[in-house]
Amino acid sequence: MVPMTPSSPIYPALARLAACISLVAGMACDRPGDGAGKPQPGKPAAIAAAVTAPHDSLIPEGPMGVSIRRGRAILAATRDSLPEHVGNRLRCTSCHFDNGTRANVMPWIGVYGQFPQYRSRAGGIQIVEDRINDCFERSMNGKALPHDSPALRDIIAYLSFLSLGIPAGSRVAGQGLPPIKPLPGDTVRGAALFASTCVRCHGASGEGGAAPPLWGPGSYNIGAGMARVRTAAAFVRVAMPYDTPGILSDQDAFDVATYINTRPRPDFPGKENDWPKGDPPPDVAYPTRAAAGKRP
Repeated sequence: MVPMTPSSPIYPALARLAACISLVAGMACDRPGDGAGKPQPGKPAAIAAAVTAPHDSLIPEGPMGVSIRRGRAILAATRDSLPEHVGNRLRCTSCHFDNGTRANVMPWIGVYGQFPQYRSRAGGIQIVEDRINDCFERSMNGKALPHDSPALRDIIAYLSFLSLGIPAGSRVAGQGLPPIKPLPGDTVRGAALFASTCVRCHGASGEGGAAPPLWGPGSYNIGAGMARVRTAAAFVRVAMPYDTPGILSDQDAFDVATYINTRPRPDFPGKENDWPKGDPPPDVAYPTRAAAGKRP
């Protein structure tokens, strides 16, 4: 377990930084005693006002600052930093743009304070270390980091820094991906759009080039969240093409996502054990044991 607790030697530094940022963000946050950071059953989490990342000038000197910067560097150059744990040609910032700070493109701002949390794919409570390792095993098609790994500590230090001043349990405006209405995707239209819009960066066969591979051995495996068409479509709609995001329609996004996610990609051993309570989303690309057991 990464020792990010009040007794940790790095915690006081974060606490002092949080106090600084709270001078800006605190006015828009819930008052003490109003349940800030503690979502009530049946109610959505509060939306925190602090939607921008803390400035680098707030990174402290000394070991804590070194860890924060090293964590950011690992996430930006994941394969080069941890080649034994990355099995493809992606890096964490392939999906989390601008070092995890761009709104509506799955930013990491505020994420640290949302753990522990229940995750239906795991069928139980996960801590932030578990969630990071999910990405290593699925999105990076690699191997999990030990919980006492210095690299994992550094990653968590950076995630914690991005959440300074944000009440625990709050959601930040612009977190995740903007939802779009599910539409049936068409692989023929998707292939044409891919050829006209995506090939220049991702390659004619999705092998990557200026941008990451989208299928084949160098891409995310079938157990990754991006292997779900709805997730991929939401990402494409808001973030692609990289230099002119937002020009594609919802239907375009679903067509391209359907085309991409019906191409071959690495398997994820054990995927059949996902969603052990039998509640997989409708766009999961593989059968699960628990869901099969619920069928009449």
